[in-house]
Amino acid sequence: MNTSVPALSLLSAPSLLRLIWLASPALPVGSFSYSEGLESAVEVGLVSNEEQAGAWLLDQLHLSPGRSDLPILAQALPAWREGDLDLVRRLNDWMLQTRETSEQRQQSLQMGRSLVEWLRHDSAAPRLPLDACAALPPSYPIAFALAAASSETTPRDVLLAFTFGWAEAMMQAAIKAVPLGQSAGQRILARLSEAVPPVVERALATGEDERQAFSPMLAIVSSQHEAQYSRLFRS
Repeated sequence: MNTSVPALSLLSAPSLLRLIWLASPALPVGSFSYSEGLESAVEVGLVSNEEQAGAWLLDQLHLSPGRSDLPILAQALPAWREGDLDLVRRLNDWMLQTRETSEQRQQSLQMGRSLVEWLRHDSAAPRLPLDACAALPPSYPIAFALAAASSETTPRDVLLAFTFGWAEAMMQAAIKAVPLGQSAGQRILARLSEAVPPVVERALATGEDERQAFSPMLAIVSSQHEAQYSRLFRS
């Protein structure tokens, strides 16, 4: 019989709470206002119920943030901690240059700028790196990496929190766009949560030459959403 006890988190309570705070969709960076193409997928009939919404978001997790945003975040976190601004700049350039639609690029920039502005009112945020980040201008993973860099959090902790925050925001988008009930939303979030740890592990092991940004169907629905006549979510 296996009697081993799982290792406890080494995070202090303040660090853990700050990480939860940073990843919350309630943070005023605008994550709640985007559907990342899901609204358009609903409009054209690709997603119409709980099962399809959950499958869509699982595929998106693996193909989009799992192959680009999360590896960028994992590589930017030590770069900020080591003061390697050249690497930070290269990672940010890659992130912005590989967004497949204007909508995706503007979302990342808007959320990155908003997080930097929020950090300016945070006494724990270092001033010089914050100014360097604002000057990029930053994509969201780059800004999030800076927000977490001054804490004792590990890259794994940061990626887990970031990904769960994404999953929660997208679950809320599905509730509004499909639409679905709260219980259905929680079941979708449970499906996504099961997939988060292995996605994070793969992202941590992804090298600089292994990142990818190629999700054709997501790019198509995102492009369609940019010109969608009636919509709930921001473009």
